[in-house]
Amino acid sequence: MSGETVASVLTPDLLLAAYAAGIFPMSDGADAADIYWVEPDERGIFPLDALQLPRRLARTIAADPFEVRVDSDFSGVIDNCAASRPDRDATWINGEIRRLYGELFAMGACHTVECWRDGVMVGGLYGVRIGGAFFGESMFHTVTDASKVALAHLWARLIAGGFTLLDTQFITGHLASLGAIEIPRAEYRRRLREALPVRGDWRALPVRTSGREVVEIIRSHRRNHSAGG
Repeated sequence: MSGETVASVLTPDLLLAAYAAGIFPMSDGADAADIYWVEPDERGIFPLDALQLPRRLARTIAADPFEVRVDSDFSGVIDNCAASRPDRDATWINGEIRRLYGELFAMGACHTVECWRDGVMVGGLYGVRIGGAFFGESMFHTVTDASKVALAHLWARLIAGGFTLLDTQFITGHLASLGAIEIPRAEYRRRLREALPVRGDWRALPVRTSGREVVEIIRSHRRNHSAGG
């Protein structure tokens, strides 16, 4: 992994240019003053045409256990993503990152998918959109399966909108179990170059899309790709 500290004040446009070049920012912690650029040697992605949807998870998604909202509460999502958890004491989301992604959200270049229950946000994710690429940044859950449901709704939205690249930056066992893979930097750059000119439509699906529709979109896309060789 490569990293270079950024001392000057960043702008949203500079951040978008960085993503388009294949790099993204992180910090050493919530109280860190600076951020640094990262470009992993091995990049995590979700191949949208080969997504894994286990039967139990598909049943959960289809049952609509949560109210899924899109772009309704960016501050709530990033606050939860940055919050300490029993299995995670630290966060890389500092004040500068909050500012930058908040500005991107206001510009319409950063998006959220949120799971709500009884008026409380219980899971969600956020990421950056450029062309036909979506760069997933962080996700959280406080109720079982909430982040998985949010992720599935994201998948369906990207498939319906004609996106071709879903970047996860790094890979974990959890993400790998859902179909995430690692690819070399050169291969990632190739896929990124192909995705950037694509006109991905974030609004291709209604804001309120049922879980059954989400499952069918994901499964149909995989079937169609398999049938096409």
